[in-house]
Amino acid sequence: MKKILVIRFSSIGDIVLTTPVIRCLKRQLGDVEVHVLTKAAYQSIYGSNPYIDKVFVLDDSLKETIKALRAEHYDFVVDLHRNWRSLRVKTALHRPGATFPKLDLKKLLYTRFKIGRLPNVHIVDRYFKAVSKLGVVNDGQGLDFFIADGDEMHYEDLPEDFRDGFAAVVIGGQHATKILPMGQVEEVCRALDYPVILIGGPDDFVTGERIVQHVGMHVGNSCGSLTIGQSASLLKLADVVLTNDTGMMHIAAALRKPIVSVWGNTVPEFGMTPYMPTCPERSCIIEKKGLKCRPCHKLGYKRCPKGHFACMQGLDPVLIADKMKKMMGDK
Repeated sequence: MKKILVIRFSSIGDIVLTTPVIRCLKRQLGDVEVHVLTKAAYQSIYGSNPYIDKVFVLDDSLKETIKALRAEHYDFVVDLHRNWRSLRVKTALHRPGATFPKLDLKKLLYTRFKIGRLPNVHIVDRYFKAVSKLGVVNDGQGLDFFIADGDEMHYEDLPEDFRDGFAAVVIGGQHATKILPMGQVEEVCRALDYPVILIGGPDDFVTGERIVQHVGMHVGNSCGSLTIGQSASLLKLADVVLTNDTGMMHIAAALRKPIVSVWGNTVPEFGMTPYMPTCPERSCIIEKKGLKCRPCHKLGYKRCPKGHFACMQGLDPVLIADKMKKMMGDK
């Protein structure tokens, strides 16, 4: 039996984007064990995946992690992170392997000098470059996200006002310049006039409470009270998902939900849009085109470098709500 190690340390969205590679490795190579190496915070995402045989957690001591991996005697190492640490692991294992084109230089040219040289290729397809030597190809079935039994939620678990349907609005994100401002989220909720559940992490709880106070009781705040799996389960129940360019966007895509995604300092040209090859009509992208300062960074900032935040402030909340209504069939 062959053993293959897949390396992806973080973060939520990037890990979900690796799932087609993992599925195709397992399905197309037959008698193979697929192991992954990730950070402890993301172990649960990989742990529920039936195509993965073993999950290794990046130890505080990289030396100990490498020691444990060497004992597995891998036949091939797939580096889907491609940074100095993943390179160190791959090199230390002394096994054949491959990585993917990261395009950092082309992203720098685009963000710094607005020189567009990025190929029109989604990152999922770039990931598959790392397994092409093994004869593994993209099956075109999209992303996977597996919700553990203990995290599965049902309509009867929700407050009564949300049991006949609701929209999920993801208000969180790691970078402020990728997040739709609170005031605009409030305007979207008012224009939507439909039950809304806010989704985010502990850092988003206060913002969620303020939105509920300002908009009304047809909005519920789940921020900070759920695990990643439980939040994903809420997305699964939702009629439509409004999301920033963040990890929950990719989970929603894996669950084949109708998605309206709003884009601030990042752009779809980076190749990380909702990946839904089996149902592309379920994805609607909203962005402020024509801004000379956009994109300003491949990830994001704590605040707008120009001070105006026009990439997000310039988006029309009523238009966003209208797109959401259309995506869920004008409920």
